[in-house]
Amino acid sequence: MAATRHSHDRPDEETAVPIAKTLLEQFNINEMEIIRRMELLDLTQRELDLLTAQQPIIERRLDHIVARFYEKQTAFDEIALLIGDADTLARLRSAQTRYIQDLFAGDYGHAYVNGRLRIGLVHKRIGVEPKLFLSAACTLKYLLAEVLAHEIEDRHTLLDVLRALDKLMNFDNALVFDTYIGTLLSAMESAKKRIETYAHALEQKSKILSTHAERDPLTELYNKRGMTMALTRELNAAQRRKSQVSLVYMDVNKFKFINDTFGHAKGDEVLRALGEAIAKSCRSTDFACRVGGDEFCVILPDATPDVAESIAEKIAEAFTALFPEFSVAAGVAGTGPEQFVTENELLEAADRAMYAAKRAV
Repeated sequence: MAATRHSHDRPDEETAVPIAKTLLEQFNINEMEIIRRMELLDLTQRELDLLTAQQPIIERRLDHIVARFYEKQTAFDEIALLIGDADTLARLRSAQTRYIQDLFAGDYGHAYVNGRLRIGLVHKRIGVEPKLFLSAACTLKYLLAEVLAHEIEDRHTLLDVLRALDKLMNFDNALVFDTYIGTLLSAMESAKKRIETYAHALEQKSKILSTHAERDPLTELYNKRGMTMALTRELNAAQRRKSQVSLVYMDVNKFKFINDTFGHAKGDEVLRALGEAIAKSCRSTDFACRVGGDEFCVILPDATPDVAESIAEKIAEAFTALFPEFSVAAGVAGTGPEQFVTENELLEAADRAMYAAKRAV
């Protein structure tokens, strides 16, 4: 039925449809689709012509039909509240008049279908529930049937007219509910996209937070938490593959002296330089970590202790190139491929090797 608010009311964001397309295009309705819908209802051209022939009757009683329609409709509180005021009611009476005239005008093509889709879309946008729309449709059909029964004397003709009217109003209702369903699906799709966008943003934020939680802010290497997770993961993988894992454990010689003599800013600069040397010297599969203070560790999957020693030497050379006046001490330990020690045992072995290297200097 005619909308219960202004047809130019702004649609909700979630039910908005692309304005570059007509309603017929948006709902994929063409000439063949219109014909097919009428065939499904067994609505024939003869019946449409029969309805058109009743136009003089309807025109004579049109004001009466519209008046009775709104008299019955406004008896329901929820409908009266939707209409709201006398000015809106006057506009609705005018729109309802055109709606009824279209039922008997004889043109049931693209313009007719587009108008029915528009009615459904506007009703959905302003919040008219399907039960209220169907109530209005039933009321109108009853009033039209009452007028036609009073005016048409031949019983067989009357039955044919009422049957045709029933089919055409069902045709209308199907179009209206296509818009209800279409806008609901559009809203669901829009909500789904918003949820997916939010979930992606949340996932990215979680990754960033996770990365920050596992990274040392000074050197941007893995911190102790990141090291522990990586070492556990790589040891488990090595046991499954029956491969080796080696560690390089190192610190800056006389780092306390550097801090006390040159200040903490210089100490931080030295630590960043060692972190840079480690990152540049490691393989892409290795995990460079700052354990804490001036202690660093490199986890080397699929590497023998000899490979770890070679990388430790590269790190020391790279660091000395940056700070010739300072040096680092490194210790190496490995495990696998047959027998494996625990994470703590491997770390302790590398730490002991580092202190042994310090004493040897």
